[in-house]
Amino acid sequence: MKKSLPPPRSRLTRGLAVLSALALGSALAMTLNAPTASAATARVDNPYVGATGYVNPEWSANAAAEPGGSAVANTPTAVWLDSISTIQGASGRMGLRAHLDKAVSQGANLITLVIYDLPGRDCAALASNGELGPTDIGRYETDYIDPIAKILADPAYANLRIVNIVEPDSLPNLVTNAGGTDGSTSQCETMKSNGNYETGVGYALNHLGAIPNVYNYIDAGHHGWLGWDTNLGPAADEFHKAATTAGATVDDVQGFIVNTANYSATVEPNFKVTDSVNGTTVRQSKWVDWNQYVDEQSYAQALRTTLVSKGFNSGIGMLIDTSRNGWGGSARPTGPGPTTSVDAYVDGARIDRRIHAGNWCNQSGAGLGERPTAAPASGIDAYVWVKPPGESDGASQPIDNSEGKGFDQMCDPTYTGNARNGNNPTGALPNAPLAGHWFSAQFQQLLQNAYPPISGGGGGGGTTDTTAPTAPTGLAVSATTSSSVSLKWTASTDNVGVTGYDVYRGSTKVGSSTSTSYTDSGLTASTAYSYTVKAKDAAGNVSAASSAVTATTAASGGGGGTPGTGAVKVQYKNNDSSPTDNQIKPGLRVVNTGSSAVDLSKVTIRYYFTGDGGSSTFTASCDYAAVGCSNVTQKVVALSSPKSGADHYVEISFASGAGSLAAGANTGDIQSRINKGDWSNFSESDDYSYATNTAYADVSKVTVYVGGTLAGGVEP
Repeated sequence: MKKSLPPPRSRLTRGLAVLSALALGSALAMTLNAPTASAATARVDNPYVGATGYVNPEWSANAAAEPGGSAVANTPTAVWLDSISTIQGASGRMGLRAHLDKAVSQGANLITLVIYDLPGRDCAALASNGELGPTDIGRYETDYIDPIAKILADPAYANLRIVNIVEPDSLPNLVTNAGGTDGSTSQCETMKSNGNYETGVGYALNHLGAIPNVYNYIDAGHHGWLGWDTNLGPAADEFHKAATTAGATVDDVQGFIVNTANYSATVEPNFKVTDSVNGTTVRQSKWVDWNQYVDEQSYAQALRTTLVSKGFNSGIGMLIDTSRNGWGGSARPTGPGPTTSVDAYVDGARIDRRIHAGNWCNQSGAGLGERPTAAPASGIDAYVWVKPPGESDGASQPIDNSEGKGFDQMCDPTYTGNARNGNNPTGALPNAPLAGHWFSAQFQQLLQNAYPPISGGGGGGGTTDTTAPTAPTGLAVSATTSSSVSLKWTASTDNVGVTGYDVYRGSTKVGSSTSTSYTDSGLTASTAYSYTVKAKDAAGNVSAASSAVTATTAASGGGGGTPGTGAVKVQYKNNDSSPTDNQIKPGLRVVNTGSSAVDLSKVTIRYYFTGDGGSSTFTASCDYAAVGCSNVTQKVVALSSPKSGADHYVEISFASGAGSLAAGANTGDIQSRINKGDWSNFSESDDYSYATNTAYADVSKVTVYVGGTLAGGVEP
């Protein structure tokens, strides 16, 4: 696929409401009793699993006072600390310690805070400017972060999982709105040159991350801001730079959040970025504008892969703010658009009904989105409501205030736009108050257009969905290798719609799938495993488990395994002249030898090697891919039973954005690079997949799988 490079993106984001001390609500998807003291200092992999969230009485009262609002008044939202005064409490509102005390007294075990007071804050949006000037980094550290850290470290709160959303908008602004891009502003140029965004974020990560029950998630914009190839990689580099500044390390980062206070759809159900109409790809439509992603979930999953390749820990998780991206009501499309043109196809299908993806302020037609849910998809720690519904993004007209909040024309419904939104109308609601202030008309709209629908809101009609899908049937083993089991099953049904399936090995959830198949890899040869599958819907209802099926992995072949017989093969070349240096650099490409197209999202490649001592951790990076490195995922897997020439393999897979591989075609060059955590040397000459050819040639010792089934090559 040809790599297309759009012009640098402008901000394409949203103003952020900034109300002192908002809320976390009631229970997340799974609820546990308050943890015991013995568990207080042990970080868990995903803080939202098993969490009971704090119900903020201030936000809850505002929501409950609105007609129909009681249906969501106990939903988790985040507490925004947008000024120094909010730490102690301002204008009669609760301070940080008061919120934490209340959380403890309620028996909650999770609270989400938004750390949001950088010097020169939000340099590209006047509506959410802050109190600190561009050079006030000293005040940020001593008057803002240090007092927060002192309170969070109080042993009285040791049983709370404290999630910090770290500085929305800051680092993405340095990528797209400074350095001479179309969206550059003088304020962002200043912050890029003085480094105080990076210093501030690093300081916050370092000092807050030192508290054992704190979880830091860095803001990572949204797909309509950073989803282009020209932005995604530079953004990941910027995030890594900040995370290793001012004493911080990647170990201080538990994950990232996308779509904070924005309106982008979590999943666009009616079209894919790989679709085409009359030979024109969806990426060429005006709405998509050559973006690699059309929704937040695909963007978050791809970004996570890129971040790991840049040096972040492989266990990082992603959050998606779903508070206002439901887009329900009568205007919600139910299927693909007409095929008269690619624009008609996309515009008729997209549930995101904004005039332009660059519109971010108090959007007309928006609705409440997915309710907070733990572990809803692969790589996603949770759907969360970070932006409290009903809190304004910014004033429709200039309003004098002492909060440092300016007037941004993107919040004016009469403004005809600028280059950042394609010179389109803003789509903003009229009569909006200052950012962070209660906006009743917006809250009523969000209720009306909620999706999934809620009791008391329009949302397409109906009451709260409490009906679970039917249990999956027909679970069967479709293929096995010495290290993997492939499963398939018959789809479940649901009164609204099934959104995915969770796969369990024994009692342990090992993964999720949005299709009716799944491959569990990294297994031990000649071993029996039992599997069940559960279906889930958009409302978070989960089915009963399917009937169990048992699969036994194949015996180890020792290099003499059965060759794959599928319609694809791998070609390899050696991109590294030295077999004894500190990197492995295979060049790979997949060739379709069949007579029909192959969906690359179902294809995986495995290159086998030995670690040769030194560090037991590895990083796999994509140096170049003809399909775009953003469409390539790599992970290093340890073999449970080492083979001759192989104790690990790097597995390469493809995102949906890679599209399909036509009959007779190849993927083009994929340049991979593997190094150890300590950068010690390898000895590649005896590696199973190693060869010395420097031009592409067919190989049998690099394996390729389609849908989890060995299709080419021979496993070790």
